[in-house]
Amino acid sequence: MSVIINGTPGPGSRASSGSTGSRGHAENIRKVAVTMPQMQALFFELDQNRPLIAIVQDICDKWSLADIENFALQFSDQTRKTYITERNRYDIQNGNVLELTEAPDRAAQSIIDRLKDGSREVKVDALKNLSVKCSDVTFAHEFIKKNGLKLIIDYVKAGNKSFSGDPLMYLLRSFVALMEHNVVTWDTLDTEFIKQVAICISGTSSVIDGCIQPSLEILESVILSSTDPGRMDLLEAYISPDRIIPYLKKNIVEIQESTLALMYAMFYKSSADKKQKIAECFQSKLFRQVVQSSILNSSESMGPEMTHQLYKLQRVMLNMYEKKMKSGVSHGDTALITSINKQIEDLRKIAFDFADPGDTSSGNARKSAIAKDLKKLGFFNQAEPFMDFEKTPPGLLALENMIYFAHFHKEDYIKVVLENCGRANEQDCPFVQASIKLTQILCDFLKIGESPYEDEHLFYPMFFNTDRPVEEFFSYCIPLLNRTWKEMRASKEDFPKVLSVVNEQITRALDRTDRAQMPKTFEHFKTKLGHLAYPELKKIWEAERQKKDENKASARPILELREVLKKDTMELIRKHRLNYLEGGSRFPKYDNKGNKMKGKYQYWRLAPNHKAFHFGDCGENEEPNIEQLPNKVLITDIKELAVGKNCAPARNQNRRMQYDLAFSIIMDQEPADESSHYFLAETDEVFMIWTDGINVLINNKMTSGKTKRDLEVLLNMEVKLRLLETEGITIPKDPPPIPPLPKDFNFAYTVS
Repeated sequence: MSVIINGTPGPGSRASSGSTGSRGHAENIRKVAVTMPQMQALFFELDQNRPLIAIVQDICDKWSLADIENFALQFSDQTRKTYITERNRYDIQNGNVLELTEAPDRAAQSIIDRLKDGSREVKVDALKNLSVKCSDVTFAHEFIKKNGLKLIIDYVKAGNKSFSGDPLMYLLRSFVALMEHNVVTWDTLDTEFIKQVAICISGTSSVIDGCIQPSLEILESVILSSTDPGRMDLLEAYISPDRIIPYLKKNIVEIQESTLALMYAMFYKSSADKKQKIAECFQSKLFRQVVQSSILNSSESMGPEMTHQLYKLQRVMLNMYEKKMKSGVSHGDTALITSINKQIEDLRKIAFDFADPGDTSSGNARKSAIAKDLKKLGFFNQAEPFMDFEKTPPGLLALENMIYFAHFHKEDYIKVVLENCGRANEQDCPFVQASIKLTQILCDFLKIGESPYEDEHLFYPMFFNTDRPVEEFFSYCIPLLNRTWKEMRASKEDFPKVLSVVNEQITRALDRTDRAQMPKTFEHFKTKLGHLAYPELKKIWEAERQKKDENKASARPILELREVLKKDTMELIRKHRLNYLEGGSRFPKYDNKGNKMKGKYQYWRLAPNHKAFHFGDCGENEEPNIEQLPNKVLITDIKELAVGKNCAPARNQNRRMQYDLAFSIIMDQEPADESSHYFLAETDEVFMIWTDGINVLINNKMTSGKTKRDLEVLLNMEVKLRLLETEGITIPKDPPPIPPLPKDFNFAYTVS
């Protein structure tokens, strides 16, 4: 049988006031189970108002254990085997299982003693136990205070002479866990320790996979946390990015993540002249192929830490373009101008000289032809075309993109240039100017020059397919710009509009909100762009706008606003109907039997005071004013309105009549059929307006489809006008809940 302990106050405890079942006492009680090897479990009511030492004393008394200072409580959950202290005791919840175990100082000393004096088997067992306990901050403080960390460091420095294989893995894991508590700084580590850890991953010795991950993690922390620049020189003698790339091939996510993290740390802390070499390693074919095959093609690897590491490395790759982006050209740099002029001549020749390679004209004619070609290409300054790249950003990066596009996507380049040459001047999309503006957009889109953010995980898988990611990206976007320009029928003044649409197309094609939909290759990216032509994009915008309006319209505050506005809107519709009736309409004339009288018409108007209808005969094209209409029908004499088959001609089965547009007003006289007036409207709209208007006059509801449509349109317009100032603010579907009333309404207080 298990023993139930009520948590009676022991020595040094604070006695609780009031009954055991009182509310104040119950809030402090946690009903838990306490276990200990070879002991029967206890069900215990733990009082949070009592000191932990008193609670441990009660438990020890029940189990007849002496020396309570040798014991402590800890959580027994395998994912959280930590000691319970005054700081974390309030994490205890009802139903938790706690364990009475060795006190942290005693456990630390026990492991240290076994590591110093035990046999090899005892030491290995102690290391295994240590690797588990080190994650607990309370134990870690005690272990470090007793010089346990120094002992671990000494064992690592001894290398394979002391431990290898699994024992070395436990040793390294314990060290990492101890250092995570920030009790000591990384600067305390000497060069011999760093050297031995570096040897574990340098490839010069054989180590198990379990040793690789903590070794990578230790070296990353040494690089990032150390203030001694000499540490990098020491590490470079043993490790380099190309040496640790093979670790990415291991199908162990933790090793892959730590490898990427170490590579970034080496780049981050390297000197300026070495950064270029490391960045080139990231862009190397070997690195990109390994990332593609071992990480991007493995769904198990794509956790938050992995995506963050890939994001940081891609940020390094993209930031290598910052120098070009911020480099412009000036008249004083002769060598640079000469180089740029050669590249510009390349652009011209590829675009225009391919059709006539034998052209040998020279002199003024040749210069004039070249100037015309430069103008067709879209250079703003044909005399000194290199000056088009004066502005930074995008500087020379724009020229770099154009050269790459012309050489590696030659057919697309020629097609884009020649298409523009065939357009009228006002509709021409100058290739060079478009390329400069597009490059600026891509630089902003890719955030070239910005440092990585700690909480960012966005990267583009297709950029790992090429060593020239920005140039390749540009080469797929510039034809898109040219196509969108044509679809929008744009002119040079429309550059901002076209670029805005292109930016939207690129953003949607990359689909940064859903990594699964993000294109893996540039061909996939091109396919997605093909589905985002400007006409299709307009349809998408319209669908999104409608959905947004529908979501807004279904929100409770909007529904309430519509209900408030509905009365005034209906009054507006009523006024419109009566105004229309005042203007009058012409209808075919019928005899008393409902037969249409050929060539005869009546014109009906509502009096301005809305008390009577005036009507009289008229010609087919006449619109007589109210004074010309001799007959009158008082509104008070109208008994009802009949429509469609309910009016007399329909009941007489007069097939010549269009019943859908027929209506009649029945007078309050006998017999009704002889006192009715029959109408046949020319259109649906006239029919609905007149029937609505008559219903208003005889105090009936307007029921036509036009009334419903008009009401919806006018309400939507009015609501949008009312909500103009809330643009960009999300309106909740339901209002926030009203908070509960306070326990009392005594809000008075005394200012001391």
